[in-house]
Amino acid sequence: MKKTIAIIVLLGFFLNGYSQNFKLGVKFGTSINKISGQSFKDGFTFGYHVGAFSEIKLSNKFFLQPEVYFSEINVDSSSDFKQIYANLTAEKIQGIKLGYLNIPLLLNYKVGKLMVLQVGPQYGILLNKNSALLDNGKQAFKTGEFSMVGGLQFKIANLRIYGRYVIGLQNINNIDNQETWKNESIQLGIGLSIL
Repeated sequence: MKKTIAIIVLLGFFLNGYSQNFKLGVKFGTSINKISGQSFKDGFTFGYHVGAFSEIKLSNKFFLQPEVYFSEINVDSSSDFKQIYANLTAEKIQGIKLGYLNIPLLLNYKVGKLMVLQVGPQYGILLNKNSALLDNGKQAFKTGEFSMVGGLQFKIANLRIYGRYVIGLQNINNIDNQETWKNESIQLGIGLSIL
């Protein structure tokens, strides 16, 4: 019995010391998205994102924040899509939904007591291939893309309130090189540190 209590106490001290440098949490919010390119409507649409994050303390000012989250992008093609890709599709395509599993690795810099600047790379994996987007079943979008993320986060105890801008660095057009398509996203969300 004494050994069990001693192990529990030591484990508690270890986890308490480790938790000072490591946090784990959940996040969710809205995404305001756009795919740049003549084939898509010029304007932003709303989607959502949900996932998890961790914070690893590097120093009093710097933290590493790896994340994994799912995001949905809703876009409509423009009337130019039919003109550019007339041999592939018969009409304007509406209601395109892209689901991405995103993995950003953010460097956080603590500016003040509550405010944190965030910057870092992100890799997104397209989960739904939209093979029905084109008449011939060809996949219109590439299965992965690199992006850059920059933003601002406010930390109030275990609560995180953030705003970010995500810009795609790669052409996600998988049809041909007639046109460059790139993702853009503004994310607004809330996170909660649970560990």
